[in-house]
Amino acid sequence: MAQIKVTLVKSTIGEIKSVKATVAALGLTKINSQKILEDNAAVRGQVKKVAHLVKVETV
Repeated sequence: MAQIKVTLVKSTIGEIKSVKATVAALGLTKINSQKILEDNAAVRGQVKKVAHLVKVETV
């Protein structure tokens, strides 16, 4: 399957609870932390919700 690399590039300080929870669900903790995730509809939806905080690359 295809995979994507998600990198947290902005802080979650000042964000609402649901955005913070989505970032945590993606497995991102600190700025510049990265995770390689399966490219599926559920993950794409989460990434879309926090698109202003993350950078996405195809692996």
